[in-house]
Amino acid sequence: MTQSFASRVVAWQTAHGRHDLPWQRTRDPYRVWLSEIMLQQTQVATVVDYYRRFLARFPDVRALAAAPQDDVLAAWSGLGYYNRARNLHRCARQIVREHGGHFPPTSQELAALPGIGASTAAAIAVFCSGERAAILDGNVKRVLARWLGFDADLARAGGARALLERARELLPQGGIEAYTQGLMDLGATVCLARSPRCEACPVARDCHARGEGAPERYPVRSRNASRGRRESVWLWLQWRGRLWLQQRPAGGVWPSLWSLPEYPDFDALRGATAGWPGRGEALPAIHHALTHFDWVLHPRRWTLPTSHSGDGLFVAGEPGRWWRIDDALSLGLPAPLRRLLAAETPLAAIS
Repeated sequence: MTQSFASRVVAWQTAHGRHDLPWQRTRDPYRVWLSEIMLQQTQVATVVDYYRRFLARFPDVRALAAAPQDDVLAAWSGLGYYNRARNLHRCARQIVREHGGHFPPTSQELAALPGIGASTAAAIAVFCSGERAAILDGNVKRVLARWLGFDADLARAGGARALLERARELLPQGGIEAYTQGLMDLGATVCLARSPRCEACPVARDCHARGEGAPERYPVRSRNASRGRRESVWLWLQWRGRLWLQQRPAGGVWPSLWSLPEYPDFDALRGATAGWPGRGEALPAIHHALTHFDWVLHPRRWTLPTSHSGDGLFVAGEPGRWWRIDDALSLGLPAPLRRLLAAETPLAAIS
């Protein structure tokens, strides 16, 4: 049964799997690593263009390690989950500093690097070194949990460890690269989270979940009953064709990205801007979904008169600087701010 499962996955991948993604057909661990990090919680269609642009800017691990963090965040801007980019940068520097710019060859050594979890380490080792290792990204978990009828809670460490053991038992003796890619492709294109295409699946005939008639029951994960909600006010302050931005703290949401000054409510904004010259206007609210909560942002644009000095408006502890719109769009920005700036009248046209 085990060999039958693996051989069917390999045969399906050869005939129907994905073969033209830009990070395939390479044993360069830098390229495989970059793709694996980008693909975490992000669709392939979104990643492809980012991957190509990132490689053009940082063609190897040494170039990435030598770059300022702001440049890395700018290249990542819009992909979300920005700790991935920060860890990517940290990891590149550690590889250059401690490994002479060469990735360690084994999954165990790779997993010790910043931001490389066990599944990512296994994927790099499989595709670059041919190591016989089991990966458990989201797509693979779904395929295996459904085929096995694995009903332990994957949100708990014990459940995840048990599924990893079962995944290792299923590993074929040969063809590990095609098998691993096949599992990933099945989860991405056939064994979908909703409305799976069981009729196109090579292992459907003995899939436990399909036999139950309830494939969407798997994988089992405990979830919080409700998401959080937050509301904040953004101040879009402009003067002489420039925009005032502040760099966010290294921790928390959107770490180290450049963003608009943020206030907890309208009263706080009114208190901060009391007595300011110029005029203000309300912009449409922005609804932005993050991993654990929904965020409603209320932008308020304030235009200072050109005669103003542009100084003296921010108290200590709120450092920032003026940016022209074109320069601002080259920074690492939160995705909703990038969309807001791109949609609004260019600041260069405002006098």
